[in-house]
Amino acid sequence: MTETKNEKFMGTYFDRDSVVRVSRWAEILSWVVAGVYALDLLLAVGVFVLQYVRGFWAGLGPTDVFTNLLYIVERPFRGVVYFIALQAIGKALLILMDMEDNTRRAARK
Repeated sequence: MTETKNEKFMGTYFDRDSVVRVSRWAEILSWVVAGVYALDLLLAVGVFVLQYVRGFWAGLGPTDVFTNLLYIVERPFRGVVYFIALQAIGKALLILMDMEDNTRRAARK
């Protein structure tokens, strides 16, 4: 069974170009998410510093300040998880497509 470049094998359930496009968009979106969460962290730290300098935290205890710092530091971890998940989805799609191609190549021999 020989296939030419113009002949399309109809046994696949997916379009290779679509899979590559979805994989690429997942990788691009992961970097957009990372940028948004980095910007969110910078903005939250900036607001916290301005509030502290302006005396907003003067009457509150150290546990209140540390709790707010914990909330600020905790938010980017969600962004890291989203980034890793989107990168993994993009790579997994390419790996699965490569496995399918290798399986077909091995079956021809």
